Amino acid sequence: MASVLVHTAEENVTLSAQAARRLLEKGDGDAALLYLALLRHHGTVPPRSLAGELRWERSRIEAAEETLRQLGLIASAAPEKAAPLEPADERPVYQRSDIMERLEDSGEFRGLVAEVEKKLGKKLTTPDVGVLLGLNDYLGLPADVIYLLVCHCDQRIRRRYGEGRRPTLRQIEKEGYAWARMGIDTQKAAVEYLKKYAEKQASVPRYMQVLGLGDRLPVASEEKYLTAWQEMGFPPESVALAYDKTVLKCHELKWPYCNGILKRWHEAGLHTPEEIQAGDRPAPRKESHPAASGGEDVSWMKKYIQQREKGV
Repeated sequence: MASVLVHTAEENVTLSAQAARRLLEKGDGDAALLYLALLRHHGTVPPRSLAGELRWERSRIEAAEETLRQLGLIASAAPEKAAPLEPADERPVYQRSDIMERLEDSGEFRGLVAEVEKKLGKKLTTPDVGVLLGLNDYLGLPADVIYLLVCHCDQRIRRRYGEGRRPTLRQIEKEGYAWARMGIDTQKAAVEYLKKYAEKQASVPRYMQVLGLGDRLPVASEEKYLTAWQEMGFPPESVALAYDKTVLKCHELKWPYCNGILKRWHEAGLHTPEEIQAGDRPAPRKESHPAASGGEDVSWMKKYIQQREKGV
């Protein structure tokens, strides 16, 4: 009998007979579809990141994921401290119909859109709402976490550019991907991150002062350096030592040069001023020795002196 399947030229997805039997016996169509989607991505993405691709709400994909765990087809949930997996490479493209369907079906999502509009002081466009849907479905961020994300971005933009500025949805989306990579996907994790972020921001003026930059706020590129130095564990006093060395060498603040000094200290395990002063010693200079016999020929000099003595 001829095959009823239509074979395509695309890469095949291999489903083992045992997995197929378990899925058929369970009779859960959502679990089967989620398993196929995971196979398509070679199991390298978290199940919830496929919500956008499957056009499912969070509760639906979580139920299918739990079924697959019960069937023994995917591993148990990773420990909280494990490194978060990256989102899938293919980002979903939400059509207007997808967005309207979600707004109609999900009161929680409608509430999120309304609160974000209120926070940003504008009516969101369809692409804007698509960004929020991607953060919710594709990255798996809950609505309360997304709202905290929006508030964080709004506060950061206001602080840097003034009260009249608001973040764009693309800026919010970019920060959302950063949160996903850091595993910030619960309200508890978001609150803890924001607390630490506020503590770091409170110390920024001191870093700017030791760098001779006064009371102004750092620009974006400067903030990246300051954040990196804080994460390495350098207090402002240690940055002041690196600044002194930079000015001594370059006669002005050169951020890359100063960063190079701090990275070298970090690799050597030197972070506090006491550790740096005790452990940062210049390499000993090699002593120079006079040329040994058989080195440079100086006979011409002797001949010249002899001629001068003879009056030649």
